[in-house]
Amino acid sequence: MSRLAEFRAAEKALKEQLAQLDALKNDAGLKKEIEFEEKLQGLMKTYDKNLRDIIAILDPGKAKTSAAAPKQRRARVVKVYVNPHTGEQIQTKGGNHRGLKAWKQQYGAQTVDSWLRH
Repeated sequence: MSRLAEFRAAEKALKEQLAQLDALKNDAGLKKEIEFEEKLQGLMKTYDKNLRDIIAILDPGKAKTSAAAPKQRRARVVKVYVNPHTGEQIQTKGGNHRGLKAWKQQYGAQTVDSWLRH
């Protein structure tokens, strides 16, 4: 694209965005939202409150759940794989073990999964 065509495309996009901005400026709903936000910010400043305080006042149940510690995952179980060809044993908590990956590549994932001992 030539520099002139690029300039004209950018100019056209700018005109479209300015028209959209003018339409938003005249939107009554947006004006009400802006007014509400300004009044709310003023009240928060007057009473020295932040957004978390407002949420705690309006919805106490939600404030408690968001402040609580996140649930911990269940501990992973150690899995033991025994290679019947070599007798070699691998213990892992996940599937990202280097030796286990090598076995799966050499023998196939289904075959190696059948070597799992409980």
